Amino acid sequence: MAKRDYYETLGIQRGAGADETKKAYRKLAMQHHPDRNAGDAAAEQKFKEANEAYDVLKDDQKRAAYDRFGHAAFENGGPGAGGGAQGFDFATGFADVFDEMFGGAAGGRGGRRRPARGSDLRYNMGITLEDAYRGKQARIRVPTSMGCESCKGTGAEGAAAPVSCNACDGSGRVRATQGFFTIERTCPNCQGSGQVIEKACRDCGGSGRQQHEKTLDVTIPAGVEDGTRIRLSGEGETGMRGAPPGDLYIFLNVKLHRIFHREGADIHCRVPIPMTTAALGGSIEVPTVGGGKARVTIPEGTQTGRQFRLRGKGMPVLRTTQHGDMYIEVVVETPVNLSRKQKDMLGEFAKVDGGKRSNSPESEGFFAKVKELWDDLRD
Repeated sequence: MAKRDYYETLGIQRGAGADETKKAYRKLAMQHHPDRNAGDAAAEQKFKEANEAYDVLKDDQKRAAYDRFGHAAFENGGPGAGGGAQGFDFATGFADVFDEMFGGAAGGRGGRRRPARGSDLRYNMGITLEDAYRGKQARIRVPTSMGCESCKGTGAEGAAAPVSCNACDGSGRVRATQGFFTIERTCPNCQGSGQVIEKACRDCGGSGRQQHEKTLDVTIPAGVEDGTRIRLSGEGETGMRGAPPGDLYIFLNVKLHRIFHREGADIHCRVPIPMTTAALGGSIEVPTVGGGKARVTIPEGTQTGRQFRLRGKGMPVLRTTQHGDMYIEVVVETPVNLSRKQKDMLGEFAKVDGGKRSNSPESEGFFAKVKELWDDLRD
């Protein structure tokens, strides 16, 4: 009897992608699996056909050969006969979906499992804005697990070499036969490593590591921002029984400053100035985030909220030679605790002004709008 078209068997179009192909196969495999259809020969046959079709269509080279030559590609020495459906291994073909059906019992097909890499660690570090501006060298102490000195990280008493696992003969995998196909899974005795220790180290309990506090020197580059992450490769937790260590990630928290406010590479600063300086003009001296001073010229008639830009006086841009700018926002301060003479002088100024607001353009403009509003309400 002629074989069914593989695409028809899985119920997909010829242009179907890998995900769609796998999804269709998984649905059929679960539907016709022998364990769910005990004694049903028809279901068993459909299960075999689905496995055979998927074994070809999941492989790009086999699929290309099938699309060109059909079933002949895998018969009588055809282009795909070397690894085609005629040599189908149910343990290999079914492993792609067995994980999803039975919770991963099939496992991978790569032999011994590599030792588990150590966990990554996180360290939160607070720095000042000045530290972020200049950069700094910091020394930190990190609680972590390190290699056991007694067993040299092997986990075995006296640093003895591990021996081959008897359960899997050192392969890290064990096989179990279920019906007409074989399932391969990770060896539960050695956890896939293929090796076991005969006598565990008394100091570390066989893990090959102990808890210690490690001291590290860290370089904080100039220009870092709040939330910057610094990675120290290999400075994380030591892996089990000599496995590679994880990494250490340092998360920086730039503390708020009493005077400066940072926005990216720019620095903002609100500076109060006397009313006389704002009215007559003058100059003020302001601090910079780098620890220096800068002189700002205040033109006469300066109003509250006016900003002055100091180029290159902001924060350094990380890993460049550039700097942001500094913005000075002035706040005109109304004098308080005036002496009698000062009050008289201000009163004289008000008389000379004649009640006009020509010296106060913002006030004049505001009350002009108020007058227009009142006139509109009367109409």
